[in-house]
Amino acid sequence: MNKLIINVRLNEWEMRGPNQNIPYSPQEIAEQAAQCREAGASIVHVHARGPNGERSHSPELYAEITREIRARSDILIHTTLGNVYLEGDAADRVKHVEASKPDIATIDIGSTNMDRYNPAKKQWESTDKVYANSIESCMFFAKTMRDLGVKPGLGIWSVPFMRAAAAFIEMGLLDSPALGKIPLCGGSRLAGHDATPEGLRAFLHAIPPDGSIQWAVCTKHANIFPCAAVAIAEGGHVAPGLGDYQYPELGCPTNRDIVHRIASMSRDMNREVASPDDAREILRMPPRR
Repeated sequence: MNKLIINVRLNEWEMRGPNQNIPYSPQEIAEQAAQCREAGASIVHVHARGPNGERSHSPELYAEITREIRARSDILIHTTLGNVYLEGDAADRVKHVEASKPDIATIDIGSTNMDRYNPAKKQWESTDKVYANSIESCMFFAKTMRDLGVKPGLGIWSVPFMRAAAAFIEMGLLDSPALGKIPLCGGSRLAGHDATPEGLRAFLHAIPPDGSIQWAVCTKHANIFPCAAVAIAEGGHVAPGLGDYQYPELGCPTNRDIVHRIASMSRDMNREVASPDDAREILRMPPRR
């Protein structure tokens, strides 16, 4: 079994609430990335944020974030595609990737609805948030990232996304092994499978048995640890972090604390934890320059 890749999701779009440890500025992001590297993370997933935590898609800000991270550690940098909040044609949606040249950038390889449902009120909070990613757009993203020397990290929200990823690999549009992230959903978000071990196991039959997709689990608006145990046991990887959930039941820990807990769990389960160089080898990425 490969060593465990921990892809820490520092900030996503979560605002500081009960947990004040969510980083906003490039300097805060870079400092936490270095701390998480020391705790066992080999990849850091980042979103650009404004001074007050507002969403930003600024190419210049993404470039600053990658510079700051690389000045502090060798952790691999994974930027977002922007989710439903970054609109425009495919060329516009990857400008921040072109400017920042991270090691990895997301391609959500399919479309889904991102509206939230309020079960207490029995109504939707919105009804128009379609996260549209046509096959044509995904092909463009894949070609652009290959030209830039950036490894795609595939967002796999449901089983059909996994099947599309396998088709892209078969066509030669993505290099094997691809890095896949399975976002499971708790709370009011229904875009993905339930954020439970059962929700994760629903994917296992669709994962190619040849190792051509190295998959990781993350849990949006839910505690990741039950699903992390399944991923570690099944040969997958784990993508934890305050960007998805603030962990009030753990006393509002830092991202470093969460990474340390996942790394300890993996070692307790007799699985080694990958360094950034190990992750490069597992994903067949070029050696660090």
